[in-house]
Amino acid sequence: MRDTMSLYEDLKTGKEKLSLVGLGYVGMPIAVAFSKHVGVIGFDINEAKIEQYKNGFDPTNEIGNEEIKSCSVDFTADPSRLQEAKFHIVAVPTPVRDDHTPDLSPVASASHILGKNLTKGSIVVYESTVYPGVTEEICVPILEEESGLKCGKDFKIGYSPERINPGDKVHRLNTIVKIVSGMDDETLEEIANVYSIVVEAGVYRAENIRVAEAAKVIENSQRDINIAFMNELSMIFNKMGIDTQSVLKAAGTKWNFLNFKPGLVGGHCIGIDPYYLTYKAEAIGYHSKIILSGRRVNDDMGRYIASEIVKLLIDSELQVKNAPVAVLGCTFKENCPDTRNSKVMDIVKELREFGIDPIIADPVADVKEAKALYDIDLKPLDSVKDCAAVVIAVSHEEFTRFTEDKISSFYKEGAPRILVDIKGIFDRKAFEDNGYKYWRL
Repeated sequence: MRDTMSLYEDLKTGKEKLSLVGLGYVGMPIAVAFSKHVGVIGFDINEAKIEQYKNGFDPTNEIGNEEIKSCSVDFTADPSRLQEAKFHIVAVPTPVRDDHTPDLSPVASASHILGKNLTKGSIVVYESTVYPGVTEEICVPILEEESGLKCGKDFKIGYSPERINPGDKVHRLNTIVKIVSGMDDETLEEIANVYSIVVEAGVYRAENIRVAEAAKVIENSQRDINIAFMNELSMIFNKMGIDTQSVLKAAGTKWNFLNFKPGLVGGHCIGIDPYYLTYKAEAIGYHSKIILSGRRVNDDMGRYIASEIVKLLIDSELQVKNAPVAVLGCTFKENCPDTRNSKVMDIVKELREFGIDPIIADPVADVKEAKALYDIDLKPLDSVKDCAAVVIAVSHEEFTRFTEDKISSFYKEGAPRILVDIKGIFDRKAFEDNGYKYWRL
């Protein structure tokens, strides 16, 4: 194998290129960031997405159209172009199946594609969230089989978990400490040097690949458990007639009280990663008690919220079946167009079980994606009228700017007004004083 210690310099001088395999919410920002310093080949199997990038359009809203237009990433859907690069970063999704077991098919598929186009002297770094052991036990054999090369002799391997927070304009690739790992000391240093090109916050060198894999999978598992605790508290306090947000505000005056809030837990990380960890734990004979308990609480929140909406309708002496209800926001988080694994759809599904077919509006969401995934037709906000109940399901910036006059325009004049503010973005007392039946987690 070539002297890997020279690959960093070869990238800096333009002698070698870097490739990004997978150009979604994680891969695209990485590709654009590196392209400001080194030659980058951006590969994705989705030809339509590649055309959008080539035309200067960012469907993820993570970078913005202007950044895409001005960047020097060489976008391609041709896998053979990967042969032009020596440093490869794989950033494809790792979802779970319906039975909550890990679906490693995207990362395996990416490994097959890259393996067919891997050349001697390369370094391959995986960023996809996996359970400890996947990189070395599943990905490496695929790379070796497809390439005919030997890991450790002809190419090297590493793992650097993604920490990008979709929709977050503060915590970005360059401002978050990057965990890096490699199969040996030389590879670790090479990978650390390469990521240091774009990560201003610095890199953390993990002892080995399995440690880095484990670190990633517990980060979101920890958040999931804490949010589950808040959700359980919310259900308890709701039965007591106590406002949870007020309780948390009071408790938060203690210096070491953790600032977590109740809410829907969807998306591709917090609601997914715990299942990767517990899957591996069960494979080695340990059955999770805390982690899966938290998952059950969070997975059931959509059903719980829907049942509370129905109770509010009944309490307002309104007919439940065909009740005029609007759900504002259907993405998995605020200011992000991604609707995949959105727990808002759990609310919608449960409402339909009660005979309610809500109007769904979201000015941020990917309309085509929502139709393809859930068969829903998103409505414009100005079509939301004559409602009995309005559910603010996602705290999009546009929604946080709603005035009371704007919100009142959603309701039927003279009728009861139920406002379900899941994230608690509005002033409870102000709305209650104006005659609203207000509810939040």
